Amino acid sequence: MKRFHGISTLALTLIATTLLFGMSSKAAEAQSSRPSGIKNVVLVHGAFADGSGWEAVAKILEKDGYTVSVAQPPETSYADDVKYTKVAIDAMGGPVVLVGHSYGGSIITEAGNDPNVAALVYIAAFALDEGESCASIEQAVPQASKAFKPDSDGNWWIEQDHFAADFAADIPPEKAAFMATAQVPISTDAFTHKVSNPAWKAKPTWYMVASSDRSINPIQERMMARRANAKTIEVNASHVAYMSHPKEAAKLIEDAATSAHAN
Repeated sequence: MKRFHGISTLALTLIATTLLFGMSSKAAEAQSSRPSGIKNVVLVHGAFADGSGWEAVAKILEKDGYTVSVAQPPETSYADDVKYTKVAIDAMGGPVVLVGHSYGGSIITEAGNDPNVAALVYIAAFALDEGESCASIEQAVPQASKAFKPDSDGNWWIEQDHFAADFAADIPPEKAAFMATAQVPISTDAFTHKVSNPAWKAKPTWYMVASSDRSINPIQERMMARRANAKTIEVNASHVAYMSHPKEAAKLIEDAATSAHAN
């Protein structure tokens, strides 16, 4: 038996085999940790907020192996908001789970017709039917809040003194206070635009109901989830359920991703 500097060829073979086995095991472990099903998620914020509110959910998804994009629709018009969301979808380069909060639900209802959208997830959001708008749904079953006010330019705001109680009652007060200061107004066009082709009629759908929501009536949330045949969970949360319950929101999104199939 040959020896190299005191090490036999048999020993070298055993060492090499062990190293290769270890590398193969690590590769297999890395492969098994990657999510099955859809790998891409696009998150869409709603009115009075921006994409930064998705931070906790995005971090959970990324840790679990998903590629996440946070769309930033400007809330200036419904057409603009759908356009910016479609740009985010297309940039992923493959099938996505499309997630919307609040008014973001109205956006994904139309943008979700993109062929790369494999599933829809609504988080305390408007899953509108044909001919409906956010405004018409709110009129049919009014929300608890009375603090939504328009300005002279046709934009809608939440009165800052009521923002925390009516929009974000279950997140840290300092965060809710800053959200009130930094809120993004929604245009009248965005709020009143009627949906023409609801994607949930053709795409598998998931829904999170926020049972303590004062911005969308939970009765309406349950109704929209039911008619969309959505797989539904309910959390005792304010309107920003994705911020106060990020683990539950991320799990619902991951359930959609693992259950849906690419088109």
